[in-house]
Amino acid sequence: MRTNILLLAACGLIMAGLAVSCGGAQKKAAAKAAQEAAEQARLDSIAAAEMIQKQESAMEKVKQLPDEPVFDIITNFGTIKVKLYSKTPKHRENFAKLALSGYYDGLLFHRVIKGFMLQTGDPYTRDSSRVADYGKGGPDYTVPAEFVPEYKHKKGALAAARRGDAANPLKESSGSQFYIVQDAEGCSHLDGGYTVFGETLEGFDVIDKIAAVETNSRDLPLQQVRIIAVKSEDLDN
Repeated sequence: MRTNILLLAACGLIMAGLAVSCGGAQKKAAAKAAQEAAEQARLDSIAAAEMIQKQESAMEKVKQLPDEPVFDIITNFGTIKVKLYSKTPKHRENFAKLALSGYYDGLLFHRVIKGFMLQTGDPYTRDSSRVADYGKGGPDYTVPAEFVPEYKHKKGALAAARRGDAANPLKESSGSQFYIVQDAEGCSHLDGGYTVFGETLEGFDVIDKIAAVETNSRDLPLQQVRIIAVKSEDLDN
C-alpha cells in the first residue's frame, strides 16, 4: 500500500513537472510568435512607407506622359504591350502611378480562365502563405467608375476588377487589380459594368499562352504566371 502511494506521488510530481514544462514551452512559443508578428509588422510598415515615397516620385513622371501612354507588361511568358485610354483619366493615372513605382513588379496572375480573362494586381500574391487571400488585396482606396460606351471588352482590353454590385453599388474599381480580356465573346456581358481603360497593342499570343495554363479549382495557375515589371515606353524608367 505504501509503495502504491509512493508511486502515485511520484507520478503526480512527474505530471506536474511535465505540465510546467509544457506551459513554459507554450509561453516561449507564444512569445516567439508575438516577436515575429511584431517584426513583420515593422517590416510591412517600412515597405508601405517606401512604396508611398516611390508613388509620390512616380506621380512626377506621370505628369510627363502623353494622353495615351504605352506600357510593356513584362511577364515570364512574354511581353504584353498596352495603351491606356485618355477618356478614363483616373484609371490611366492610377495604373501609371502604380506601374512607375514598381507596385506591380513580382505579382502573379492569380485568376486565369481560358475563354474569359486573366486577372492580376493583388499584392498578396507576393506571399505564398496567403493563397487563400489571393484576389482580396490592394491599396486602401478604390477608383471611381469611368464607363465610356465606345470602350468594349474586346480581346486584349485592359479593365479594372472590382467588388460585386451588392457591396459596391457605385461599381468603383479596385485600386490595383485589373484583368486582360482573352475572349471578347466570353467577356461581352461585362460591358458597361466594369471600367475598360486600355487595350493591347502587341502580345496577343502571350495572352493566349497564359490563358492555356492549367489551373486549380480556384482558377489559380498551377505554373506561376508572374509580372516581372511594367515599363513605360514613353519615359526612361
